[in-house]
Amino acid sequence: MRQWLIDAFANGPFLGNGACVLEPVDAWPQTSWMQALAEENRQAETAFLRRTADPSRFDLRWFTPATEVRLCGHATLAAAHTLFAELALDLSEIVFQTQSGELVVRRRGEGYEMAFPADPPTRVSGHAEVGEALGVRPLELWAGQYLVAIVATESEVRAAAPDLGAVREFFFPDFKAGAGMAAIVAPADAGEDYDVVSRFFAPGAGIPEDPTTGSLHCILAPLFADKLGRRTLRFHQAYPGRGGDLECEAEGERVLLRGRAATVLEGRLRL
Repeated sequence: MRQWLIDAFANGPFLGNGACVLEPVDAWPQTSWMQALAEENRQAETAFLRRTADPSRFDLRWFTPATEVRLCGHATLAAAHTLFAELALDLSEIVFQTQSGELVVRRRGEGYEMAFPADPPTRVSGHAEVGEALGVRPLELWAGQYLVAIVATESEVRAAAPDLGAVREFFFPDFKAGAGMAAIVAPADAGEDYDVVSRFFAPGAGIPEDPTTGSLHCILAPLFADKLGRRTLRFHQAYPGRGGDLECEAEGERVLLRGRAATVLEGRLRL
């Protein structure tokens, strides 16, 4: 069985976020085996594909080193890139059936466009422990699938050094943000070629800091479309020494995520 390492939301290798993608199978392996392989890979996500009767449709599951997740943007992009670029699937778009419903990925120029469900967040107040754990002074706190702390400047985002043990304990029964996962976000500095800068910490999912997080932008796209008055925005996730870039367009109940991908490694499992 072959496996590829793909850098997603990356304009070249060693940028964006890495994901391992297994070649498609006809039947799911045992969940425990998939989880064990994801732990062995030690990438933020490992993506598993299952064929269907329709060659343009695949079932898709994602595993972090610690758990299976319901939605992952960068590993979806990596899976599409594997099918298009490595397995030469001669189609204009692919539909993935997932725990979060159908996800469509289309070729777009030198990259791809993904249609994901929008996750418009809710403004929340209080929770002073959030700023203390993240090591920042939030101007606003929002909650969608993840917690989002908006701060004043890009430099505050880049300099943040959260207490990951404290972030891992985040659990807020009064709103829907996932336990142990939070983002720090700010408007970009003047003159940058992106509009919003972020970092994302997910120790609750076994990921101290994620290099580039597609699902986070299902929250950020509608939030900043309202704040900045534009449907289409460019985002930079400022993982130290790496970072990833994507363009997002808010379209009501969907968010279009656009980015590129690069193949770094092809291997064969001896299992």
